Amino acid sequence: MSETPKSSLQYRFDGPEDAPVLVLGPSLGTTWHMWDRQVPELAKTWRVFRFDLPGHGGAPARAADSVGQLADRVLATLDELGVQRFGYAGCALGGAIGADLALRHPQRVASLALIAASPRFGTADEFRQRGVIVRTNGLDPVARTSPERWFTPGFAASQPAITEWAVQMVRTTDPGCYIAACEALAAFDIKAGLGRIGVPTLVLVGSEDQVTGPAEARTLVAGIPDARLAVVPGASHLAPVEQPAAVTDLLVRHFSTAWTEQHSAISATPPKPVLAPPMPTAPVAEIAPAEADETVPAGRPDPYDSGLKVRREVLGDAHVDTALAAADEFSGDFQDLITRYVWGEVWARPGLDRRMRSCVTLTAMIAGGHHEELVFHVRAALRNGLTPSEIKEVFLQAAVYCGAPAANAAFKVAQPVIREETTPEG
Repeated sequence: MSETPKSSLQYRFDGPEDAPVLVLGPSLGTTWHMWDRQVPELAKTWRVFRFDLPGHGGAPARAADSVGQLADRVLATLDELGVQRFGYAGCALGGAIGADLALRHPQRVASLALIAASPRFGTADEFRQRGVIVRTNGLDPVARTSPERWFTPGFAASQPAITEWAVQMVRTTDPGCYIAACEALAAFDIKAGLGRIGVPTLVLVGSEDQVTGPAEARTLVAGIPDARLAVVPGASHLAPVEQPAAVTDLLVRHFSTAWTEQHSAISATPPKPVLAPPMPTAPVAEIAPAEADETVPAGRPDPYDSGLKVRREVLGDAHVDTALAAADEFSGDFQDLITRYVWGEVWARPGLDRRMRSCVTLTAMIAGGHHEELVFHVRAALRNGLTPSEIKEVFLQAAVYCGAPAANAAFKVAQPVIREETTPEG
């Protein structure tokens, strides 16, 4: 194990020093040990490079809140080691990192395998909600439910040692780094860019995966020009752990065949591929350029798109979708106004962070008696990083300056919202 400068990651190598490098990327909440059963076979041919996510497996807790930041740290680590070109296989968040590398640094990635991956992992609301749960309750609730997300029920019941290993792996992760990784997944969306992934790609998924299942895998295969699909029977989300032999065989076949031209050093005759043939490439949607808005002064960028992004990040997709769907000829202009100027101008200003803006907004809602809007701004405050204890302190401060009746009403409004948002499932 080695630790490198702040821009880099905790990593380890296995396999011959002169072999081509194959990078294995872990899933959220796991460590490089999730690949233990693949390494003996892969290390016969490749120099296997594994890394830990920040705050996972004892790695330094230097949080990264975007997939791009994580990919940059992988690349910085490889640069320091003198590795220029490599194959990459990643599971879930690890797969997102690999896809980002293939999109932004195509000259570096020779071949790609995406396991339990998706062009967009669920909804941003789901991951931000998980962040609220962890911030309030710690990682124990997430750890206890991880086996049911990662494994089939039969496997979890018959392999208690592995199940407990999974629980402890999550439980010992740094909470701040876990929350930051949730933020990274919440913002990850490469649907429009799939057609630009130009390397041979294996998309591998467990047939029983309820997190990122076969439907998401088929979306990847349909969008990536040179992609093949492999469905592993009897496996859920952590297929490399649950069905190690099948996953190892598929990885060996993929990297042996797809990487032959790039690495003539591989002398063994490639085994006959058994993967499904490439699916037809589906048209990739392009974002149309925004039409000019006559109300915006010439030369000034329209803040609508950036405002909508901030509005969704703070209030959640569900709330914003409901508000926009309800807009009609009478109220539509008002929705445009608040998106542009409340969210695109004021909330987007760098002078205050979102935690502070939430504190100010909560106080204003209490002072104005805006109880309906206080409901979703309490949710927003939790998403922006305030804990229930900190929200309580804001309300107590407001009681002094806005009046006890106003604060009393605010506590009554906020209490069920906080209970709902911070109670772990199950």
